Amino acid sequence: MLGRLRSLLGGSGSGASRESATGFGASHGRPLPPEQVRQSNGLDQFFGSIRDRTGLNLLDFAGANQSNVSYITSMGHRLSSEDFVRSLELTFGGAEMMENQSNPQLVDQFLQENLGFPYDSFDGALVWDSLQFLSPHLLQIAVDRLFDTLRPDSQLLAFFHSDEKVKQIPIYNYRISDHKTLLLQPRGWATCGVFFNNRALEKLFHRFKSVKFFLTKDNLREIIVRR
Repeated sequence: MLGRLRSLLGGSGSGASRESATGFGASHGRPLPPEQVRQSNGLDQFFGSIRDRTGLNLLDFAGANQSNVSYITSMGHRLSSEDFVRSLELTFGGAEMMENQSNPQLVDQFLQENLGFPYDSFDGALVWDSLQFLSPHLLQIAVDRLFDTLRPDSQLLAFFHSDEKVKQIPIYNYRISDHKTLLLQPRGWATCGVFFNNRALEKLFHRFKSVKFFLTKDNLREIIVRR
């Protein structure tokens, strides 16, 4: 089994919802932001690219939840779910999570459990905001693993916080309502590993064919990356 939080779900749409809290996201008395309904142009393009296809294998870093399972399997696709952020906390701990990401043994364990897929396994990936909680070293390794696991011309959707002055950023559960609407459920706070401008993101995804940026009205920068 590649990950303790993975669910391989077929076209039936079955599968129980599993919600989780994460230790490094504890609020420590700080109130959580309100639940948000978000219109996402990036999500719209992601689904638009596969709308006329069926039987694809998609990767979702939001963890197994009924909203995402039902929507994606209703399109005739298969879904592999990973609670990537929760796995970060379980593997590397809470308060010293960034420091622990330099431990080679823990890094190998994390990569095997969350990104240990064969080459060319997936036709698309929804990674949401999970990459921004990685240290620079582990981040580049994870992006390279994603490149290897995606098939040519597939797309990856990612969010990055764009306010460099903020010390802590909210962690959300991402729930798909329709092809361009997300429900963001707050689950805690965390320190961002690295802040990225557009040039830095292009450098991070340099092995991919293209990086497309979407203008937003909030502090989440949306990007679509083509393999």
